[in-house]
Amino acid sequence: MTEKMTALLATLARTTTFDEAATATLRAMLATADEALRGSPFAARGKLLRAMAHLRPADGYRQLTVVEHAPEPSDEEEPESAPEPEAAPSYLPSATAWRWVAEHRCAVSIDVQLRQVKPHAQDVGALVQKGIAGEPFNSKESRQRLLGRQATHVHALPLRMPGGSIDGMISLEANCRPAMGSDFIWLACTERLQLLADLAAPYLAALPLGPVAASAADEFLPVIGPTMASTVEMLRVFAQQEETILLSGPTGAGKSRLARWCKEQSRRKGGAFESLDLVTVPEDLQMAELFGWKRGAFTGALRDNSGYVARAQGGTLFIDEVDKLSMRAQAGLLHLLEERSYRPLGEGAGERRADVRFLVGTNTDLHRKVQEGRFREDLYYRINVLPIKVPPLDARADEIPLWAAYMLERRHRETCPDGTSRLDPEAHRALVQHRWPGNLRQLDNIVRRAYTLALLSHGAAPREVLLHAEHVERALDYEASGAPRSPTELLHEAAQSFVLAASQREGGLDLDLGDAFKGFVLGTAIVELGSREDAFRLFGRGALVESRNHYKTLKRELEKVEALYRALGQEGRFPFRALLEG
Repeated sequence: MTEKMTALLATLARTTTFDEAATATLRAMLATADEALRGSPFAARGKLLRAMAHLRPADGYRQLTVVEHAPEPSDEEEPESAPEPEAAPSYLPSATAWRWVAEHRCAVSIDVQLRQVKPHAQDVGALVQKGIAGEPFNSKESRQRLLGRQATHVHALPLRMPGGSIDGMISLEANCRPAMGSDFIWLACTERLQLLADLAAPYLAALPLGPVAASAADEFLPVIGPTMASTVEMLRVFAQQEETILLSGPTGAGKSRLARWCKEQSRRKGGAFESLDLVTVPEDLQMAELFGWKRGAFTGALRDNSGYVARAQGGTLFIDEVDKLSMRAQAGLLHLLEERSYRPLGEGAGERRADVRFLVGTNTDLHRKVQEGRFREDLYYRINVLPIKVPPLDARADEIPLWAAYMLERRHRETCPDGTSRLDPEAHRALVQHRWPGNLRQLDNIVRRAYTLALLSHGAAPREVLLHAEHVERALDYEASGAPRSPTELLHEAAQSFVLAASQREGGLDLDLGDAFKGFVLGTAIVELGSREDAFRLFGRGALVESRNHYKTLKRELEKVEALYRALGQEGRFPFRALLEG
């Protein structure tokens, strides 16, 4: 064993990328496991298949490296023919294995056929006393995937870093059906395997990822910079599977766009795509929006509503801001993910099947919310199978000019379909040097504001628009002081935008559409406060609440907002659909 460790250490010292170090480590661990197999009762009936290194610090996947086992045949053995390559290898982790490795900091083995998990901790008795040893392996997707690649036994070991963090795991897969219900070879070699993993862990965490060829941009992801290339390639692999993807990252970083891109990369490309932003849904309506309702199911349910799950049937559902779910709705989502079934509110006996691929987004630390008791632990591990961390725009400076050019072109084509637009080099420089706490959403606002300023200097929309640094700097000046802008300033800017939109349309716009402001205020207040009644009382309309007339008033005001979106050709962006239909 000392010789193996010395040889691996010498190899690791020469590696320059994560892939090189991971490959060397996995080969050493497969050789160690192979020795244990040859000396076991299963030598003639078992076979090691592969080993995988999963690097996922801070709950975000960075890299996955796979090494297939190819032992040298003995003189008496006929060399095996190479297996047919899979069209889309499903080398994804077991959520159960990762949960054990991350939570209990020990190696774990899974008997896939028997559906049983066994820890390999120094103090197994302590785990037994906690009632967590021998936990069943209940994930149907993971079990089917493992058996599909002929793995009957899995052994996973933590990548333990200096300082105590667990930044990933190494898993080994084997095929040996006669070993069902036994320890197979893992008990005999887990200590040696863990030594190799501990030796390699600092190298795997510190070494950079290998170079990744730049992905071709498309209409769903029009900008892919070098800093995002490896993340996008990892996401491309995950998108082709059926497991839940968790997209975490700051608000405005582009999670919704990535979710739609994932759908287009998946086998459900031709299916529906639904996006539910829980920030816009009051807690008491979350279950209803997810599962739908029958007329009369609750006060205000004036007609049937199919719900997001039903509308996404056969396709993909993106649930953003999942941390906003109430505890009751969390239980409902967990049942949906585990059983793939649900029941609309007010419907009789029986449940409907959900043929849906789920993507989930959050801008908070879900694990911390679990520790605080505000998010269910079982749901956390159920959605944390394939986590991807979306970095903030400040960490993707190479993308800022590209995104700005894309946003400018998109904005200009709304008013001049055959026009052209560009930013001068000084405008690029001003954008790159600015901080972007609001990420892509903030950048889009700045570009739109600078575009409006450029058009105001022309008096009408020209065919060709050039954004100068002065336009960008004026747009940025609104935020430079950090002081909040007054409502009158914002209203004046909104009026300028309304006038500009009217001047660019034949026949202008109906002035009555300006009445939509009241609906914007009410809708935003309800989303912020989570209560219709509190929103009306906030603006001195408590009498409407007492007479129960606030529902009609809200409907009337929101319909004005919807009419404005319709007049501007932006029906799909109407933000208060849930409030209007609820």
